[in-house]
Amino acid sequence: MARETGPDFIEALARGLDVLRSFRPGRRVSTLSEIAADTGLARPTVCRILLTLTELGYVRAVERGYTLTPRVLELGMAYVNSMNMWDVARPHMERLVAQTGESSSMAQLDGSDIVYVARVSVPKLIALRVEIGTHFPAAQTSQGKVLLAALPPDRVAAALAQPSRSGLPPYIGRSADQLREELAEVRARGWALADEELAPGVRSVAVPVRDGTGTVRAAMNVTVHAAETTTQRLLDDHLPPLLTTAGQISAEWAIWLSRPHVEIGRRGEVGPATA
Repeated sequence: MARETGPDFIEALARGLDVLRSFRPGRRVSTLSEIAADTGLARPTVCRILLTLTELGYVRAVERGYTLTPRVLELGMAYVNSMNMWDVARPHMERLVAQTGESSSMAQLDGSDIVYVARVSVPKLIALRVEIGTHFPAAQTSQGKVLLAALPPDRVAAALAQPSRSGLPPYIGRSADQLREELAEVRARGWALADEELAPGVRSVAVPVRDGTGTVRAAMNVTVHAAETTTQRLLDDHLPPLLTTAGQISAEWAIWLSRPHVEIGRRGEVGPATA
């Protein structure tokens, strides 16, 4: 697997992460051959990496191959828990879903993609499977448009230049100029719409979630099935409570981040307060 790397790049670490990412939904057990094929690494290299991951507790050897252990959740949850956004957002998102009868998710920008960090869902016949950690191309989603619109214009191009990790083909429904115009509209009105751009039948509206400084830290949406809910109904019925909910989460998160925090040392000494 070719990479553009600098002199400090640790190839062994990158290969280990490649092996972890090769485990995917629908294939609980992966064989050595499957992992080697998915990562492009030699079988002896994969074998050494799996032995190391097994020793560290992230992988378990089972009959016919290897499987992940629950310890891998520490890698992703450390990020989510460091924000504590989910604890703040969950009750608000649950009320929003109860009010609208539609699923709601929260995402952040990851290069040219969005990555889902929180979700409250209801059963719907929508083609795309969404879980925490799922990546989608930002420019094809309502949440991605909100997050891209929050960036300085020069950083938008840099973000979109990064390769997508979603595995989905690039969206060809608009030009770069049309996307810039749409992001300017999103920036001005404070919400974004994605109408079957990500997949047929998927329609959503998204708004920003901000911290205490007003900086956009995430985006949250309401997703509907296009055959059930028109664009007008989505904007008339679901956008107002979504805006209210995002405002409540932003305000509560700002209060949480501004809380006083004192670290107590091992011998009882008081460390400096941090926000």
